[in-house]
Amino acid sequence: MSGVRATRSGPLFDGRMEAAIANAANDAEKQVATLGASMVRSRLNVVLRKQTPIYRFKVRSEPEAPGWIIHDQRMVYGPWLEGTGSRNLTTRFKGYRTFRLMTIELNKRAKVIAEGVVARWLGGM
Repeated sequence: MSGVRATRSGPLFDGRMEAAIANAANDAEKQVATLGASMVRSRLNVVLRKQTPIYRFKVRSEPEAPGWIIHDQRMVYGPWLEGTGSRNLTTRFKGYRTFRLMTIELNKRAKVIAEGVVARWLGGM
């Protein structure tokens, strides 16, 4: 009687693949958020009539469960500049919509960024 013996080994079975996937996801989120914050700052540099570098420098990306967030550190006039504040209802200024527009642009680029990161992390498996 003959038999076949199969052994499970390799990255799929020893936990390396799972760790690489988690690391790739974290790295991709970080890279997308960092690019997004940079895009917001760049657009603000163009659209702000009165250049206020203080506001631009407050825009940053930071980890916040369950992923990353891009924010202006809750600057008091941030909602007004974005166009979502209560003052925008009573004034002619409707906001620059910077965060909203950059979200659309960032979503277009996110897949390519994530694919590159995943390829790097899983390439050595």
